Amino acid sequence: MQIKKRNGSLADFDIKKIEIAISKAYDSVAKPRDEKKIAQIAKDVKEKAIRSFPKSHTVSVEEIQDLVEISLIEHNEYKVVRSYILYRQSHFIMRKTIEDFSIYIKNEEILDLIREIQNEFKEDSYNLMYLYNKFSPYANENKSDIELLDILIKTSSELTSKEEPSWEYISARFLSKKIDLLVREKENKYELVSFYKKLKFLTEKGLYGSYILENYNEDEINKLYQYIDFKRDKLFNFPGLDLLMKRYLLKNSDGELLERPGELFMGIAMHLAMKEKEKLKYAKDFYDILSKLKVTMATPTLSNARRPFHQLSSCFIDTVPDSLTGIYRSIDNFAQVSKHGGGMGLYFGKVRSMGSDIRGYKGVAGGVTRWIKLANDTAVAVDQLGVRQGACACYLDIWHKDIPEFLQLRTNNGDDRMKSHDIFPGICVPNIFWKLCEENLDADWPLFDPHEIESKMGFCLEDYYGEEFEKKYLEVVNNPNISRRVLSVKDIVRLFIKSLVETGTPFVFNRDTVNNLNPNSHKGIIYSSNLCTEIMQNTSPIKTIGEEITEEDGNIVVSKKSIPGDFVVCNLASLVLGNIDVNDKNELEFVVRTSVRALDNVIDLNFYPVSYAKITNQKYRSIGLGTSGYHHMLINNGIKFQSEEHLAFADKVYEDINYYALKESNYIAKEKGSYAYFKGSDYETGAYFKKRNYTSSRWKELEKEIEKNGLRNGYIMAIAPTGSTSIIAGTTAGIDPVMSRFFIEEKKGALLPRVSPNLNPKTFWLYENAHEVDQNYVVDSASIRQRHIDQAQSLNLYITTDFTMKTILNLYIRAYEKGIKSIYYVRSKSLEVPECDSCSS
Repeated sequence: MQIKKRNGSLADFDIKKIEIAISKAYDSVAKPRDEKKIAQIAKDVKEKAIRSFPKSHTVSVEEIQDLVEISLIEHNEYKVVRSYILYRQSHFIMRKTIEDFSIYIKNEEILDLIREIQNEFKEDSYNLMYLYNKFSPYANENKSDIELLDILIKTSSELTSKEEPSWEYISARFLSKKIDLLVREKENKYELVSFYKKLKFLTEKGLYGSYILENYNEDEINKLYQYIDFKRDKLFNFPGLDLLMKRYLLKNSDGELLERPGELFMGIAMHLAMKEKEKLKYAKDFYDILSKLKVTMATPTLSNARRPFHQLSSCFIDTVPDSLTGIYRSIDNFAQVSKHGGGMGLYFGKVRSMGSDIRGYKGVAGGVTRWIKLANDTAVAVDQLGVRQGACACYLDIWHKDIPEFLQLRTNNGDDRMKSHDIFPGICVPNIFWKLCEENLDADWPLFDPHEIESKMGFCLEDYYGEEFEKKYLEVVNNPNISRRVLSVKDIVRLFIKSLVETGTPFVFNRDTVNNLNPNSHKGIIYSSNLCTEIMQNTSPIKTIGEEITEEDGNIVVSKKSIPGDFVVCNLASLVLGNIDVNDKNELEFVVRTSVRALDNVIDLNFYPVSYAKITNQKYRSIGLGTSGYHHMLINNGIKFQSEEHLAFADKVYEDINYYALKESNYIAKEKGSYAYFKGSDYETGAYFKKRNYTSSRWKELEKEIEKNGLRNGYIMAIAPTGSTSIIAGTTAGIDPVMSRFFIEEKKGALLPRVSPNLNPKTFWLYENAHEVDQNYVVDSASIRQRHIDQAQSLNLYITTDFTMKTILNLYIRAYEKGIKSIYYVRSKSLEVPECDSCSS
């Protein structure tokens, strides 16, 4: 007996298909299956089909389904038959929807994708009739496949709401298909029949670095291509995939797309693994954590890995010397860093104040703010690869004579000629200042010139911290020969908070806390942080020691000779906690350890725009393993931000992360050697573990292993803000609570709905908007995490118009008391502050 299918073709009658359909109807009404009865009903259907129609008639699928309904009724299965009828009706609507789309869409791949979406998103709210009704007014038969996909992308993304958030993922499916068709068109055009030939083509066109083909042969490249799982594109939501396509996927000079997301992740993985002995194994491991969106690399790594100019680092820090040569060299270093896509932190605490002397001439120095204006103009003039304006944070000690003007660099009052609206100010605050804020706001706070202190007292006040700093500071205060500018603590606080409310800055760097917990204090001091306040590493100025005159081909060449200081560069990546099962120790350990190895490899594979950075990075081998998706992780685990459960959970997760990160760094040290300054460090002496109260058996065992075999990286953990890369991963940014569960984003004239990750009726009320969260929980959770982070975290505070000056000040005092190293932005509801793409990871 043959059955006529809906497309007109014939197929043999298969009684098993009848049994399966009836079984599903039983399941849908939660009725236990009676296998004998189901078999009998199916047998009845077949007999009815034979009896009910003449032999000349070919029975259709629809007629068979009618007979199934009759047989179910005859067997008194009324609930089951009702479910079966509804099932038939829904499938009829689904088929009708496909038929409607096919009026305009002739490409079978796109129609197959629509069918796939129908089968995966079965809730009524994702009925594709809604999409068709929005799609059809814009469509016509003359539009190309790409144009039709663009309409599908736009209309499906517009259906996103807090009730139906998965339209973001449906829209991403259409965008993924568009990317594939565009790339395939170019592959056909250039006859790129294998991944190896494609990489060869990209290398010849200057889009891939030649080092990839130098380190992998054709067989290895094609094996790695076979490992790519393009189905992982389904993990993207629309905003994430759209950002990845526009900013990171390779394009030629005509803007034509040449790369798929899976190829991007494999290209980065191949770059980071190419010097490993087991390079294919590690390339696959790196690819896995990236393509599963469990880890995001920093923006420069995403952009530049696999490319000819492979500057992979996000953050650089320089200490500006108090000399004309040194200042201009620091500005030039910033220009070189910005040119190659990095962000900069500049410490100006050694530069003499306004009115200081120069070569004995009193009152002629222009002060710090004039030089910061130069950094500001450099940020504007030297953009980051043409993608965005350069970005620079400038730090100054709160006891520096120029601090009042510094705190007004971005505010709306004062002389606009001295403003620097394009830099980000940060203040370096010792504990003694916070103690006075707590105990006596009316106390005097004398401000000093660092140049005068050095010339008259023989030491640099900024070179000390903790109790030693307080002792030296009081020596300066009590020296009548040192000039001063006296304000009250309250005056400084007013300027500070006025700037916070107006501009979101200055950033705050708690210098005593930072240096007391510096694991490499035996080799220096940490003066300031970077553009996003999470990097805390030893810094020192570059010193000019004279000139060298040489003769080359009859020409006299004069060159400056200098001694490199500690010019910090840091390589970042972020664990996407919302996409990792942090309760699964095996998964968490694999992701953390793989990330540490990838970041360690960046150090040796990097292009350094400034030679001083390479020298420092080789000495300390610093990395910055961070996290994003923090609030997403809490929601996944049913935990509210404002809860004690949150604090306990964060303590456990970050201790595990730190343990696995140190374990891997120790493992790599056994394999490849320790960082140069390991001897005498807190890691080697065991002070690192005592300061953090790591006393469990696993920590004791790891402490012994590190003492015996060393550590590969002098600095390991730092939590960046992850502004853009968290969008790619479809998660929440950094360690912040969400700004809003649902909002509308304006993009090139279109309004695109955006929703928080994993939003559903259960999680909706678990999410708390950032400005509604008691900020004491923000501070306390940062304190819990800080114990496990050797560097720092980009910590934002969220304020409303209800906050008074005292409320804000108390938050900063609480942060100091709880051992938090730095505070990034203050974000008010009325204030928009820029995301730091340079440090996004």
